[in-house]
Amino acid sequence: MGLGYSSKFLALESISIFLTRLDTMQDFPWFKLYPAGIPHEIKENEYSSIIELFEDSCKKFTDRVAFENMGITMTFGQVDQLSRDFAAYLQQDLKLQKGDRIAIQMPNLLQFPVAFFGSLRAGLIVVNTNPLYTPREMEHQFKDAGVKAIVIVANFAHSLEQILAHTSIKHIIVTQLGDMLGTVKGALVNFVVKRIKKMVPAYSLPTALSFNTVLKRGAELSYTKPVVTNDDIAVLQYTGGTTGISKGAQLSHGNIVAHNAMIKNWFKPYLEKQVEGGDLIITAIPMYHIFALTVNGMLMFNTGVKSVLITNPRDIKGFVKELKKHRVTIFTGVNTLYNGLLNNPDFKHLDFSVLKGAIGGGMAVQDAVATRWKEVTGTPLIEGYGLSETSPVLCCNPLDGNHKQGTIGLPMPSTEVAIFDDDGKQLATGERGEICARGPQVMKGYWEKDNTGVFFPGGWFRTGDIGLMDADGFFKIVDRKKDMIKVSGFNVYPNEIENIIAGHPGVLEVAAIGVPDEKSGEVIKAFIVKRDQNLTEEDVKEFCHKNLTNYKVPKYFVFRTELPKTNVGKILRRALKEEEAKS
Repeated sequence: MGLGYSSKFLALESISIFLTRLDTMQDFPWFKLYPAGIPHEIKENEYSSIIELFEDSCKKFTDRVAFENMGITMTFGQVDQLSRDFAAYLQQDLKLQKGDRIAIQMPNLLQFPVAFFGSLRAGLIVVNTNPLYTPREMEHQFKDAGVKAIVIVANFAHSLEQILAHTSIKHIIVTQLGDMLGTVKGALVNFVVKRIKKMVPAYSLPTALSFNTVLKRGAELSYTKPVVTNDDIAVLQYTGGTTGISKGAQLSHGNIVAHNAMIKNWFKPYLEKQVEGGDLIITAIPMYHIFALTVNGMLMFNTGVKSVLITNPRDIKGFVKELKKHRVTIFTGVNTLYNGLLNNPDFKHLDFSVLKGAIGGGMAVQDAVATRWKEVTGTPLIEGYGLSETSPVLCCNPLDGNHKQGTIGLPMPSTEVAIFDDDGKQLATGERGEICARGPQVMKGYWEKDNTGVFFPGGWFRTGDIGLMDADGFFKIVDRKKDMIKVSGFNVYPNEIENIIAGHPGVLEVAAIGVPDEKSGEVIKAFIVKRDQNLTEEDVKEFCHKNLTNYKVPKYFVFRTELPKTNVGKILRRALKEEEAKS
């Protein structure tokens, strides 16, 4: 059995094994590459709950700006007071009890941290929901989670109206985009969004309350701090929507508190570098996504970093215009977001003088994008890896300059990562198999689901991703297990094909899938968005033949103006497969 290199040895068979491994730890590849000053273990119970973490942060940084959105700022003290008022209303007026589920369905607005932290402070379980869900997707999630209350932005309230009768939702709080932007600016934004841009379809929810009314009433009510421990569930983070029926990953207060301690240590090389005026992180990934929720929303809040919330990151032109107003020190995003910024002509003229680096997650960072980011900004684009089920970070490249492009880095402190075959046997260095992990940030299991097959014996969570560990101890993700293509018996991974094609200077975006073929079983079909409109199929095919063995070269090339994506920016191969199945 191969060794699973990690920073914590869990479920050891005996003390003697533990001591033996401690003696030989220095021989493990990852140990030598761990950033200086970063512990291999974290204090799992640094806080007794997210509530304690939140209260400690507000006390430390009361007068600092915590969030900014559309030019309006909110201090830590204001987040503290407003979330308290929100919690009091949930407890006193709505009579919601500890453990009840509340859905939050909105993009990045100042309302989000108020509703999120307020819900947790009331002892509730937050169900994060993508605002762009169809009514069918909303109905499934709300019924599955047994949601009793919802906070929803008005733009999507019409979808809620369609399915409300089929859910257990009793309480509805509706917010408009401008509700926390001040009396004048807020009213103007709401008028333009509703009357000029026609972005709020008509809806009828007679019992709904406005967000600002809830805060006003809550300010008059008493708040009772609930008894919440690290064993209690904090968030149901629904996942699997890009590959199948969405399931709720049960993330406890302890999962998220431990995860926060891990990444707080990992971010030391960035956070310890003092910048005049303080650190500022750009939060373009929606905070209902686990990456932004726990890295931008939780870690940066806990370390006093100002977060600028981008409501519509798909508007790249508007996004770059907003970036001009700030001296950004830390950036988080997904590959498609970075690619979009790099292809905006104004982006390269921004001030990158205090930028420490950027973190890429949510999907594989393509080599071409990472290389161009370094050329334009002068700072590295560091890749990490995780899932909703793991809070999310499992691995990340070191932030001290010793990163390895093309890998997902090293395991987090107190985290074990290893490669397994389908029979649950650990594989040796360099062998490809399923990435599995265990650690204090890994979920309890899926909400009210049969979790058979989710874990291998010993508590190893099966990620469903194919990867390997190289000789240096760095892990590399190959692809999603479900997306693997079988060409004449050979395994082909779409990530590899996409990474190569993305390296062509005439290509903007690319996605590869397998399609049925009588002779080969499957062949590869590549969908391409052009950067250079003169790009031809022959150009791409020739480029592929120079960089890929024959069976990996796509048989079909399709040029499109855009590719289907999630709201976070992940390219949806599933949607392309569904299109092919119908054709």
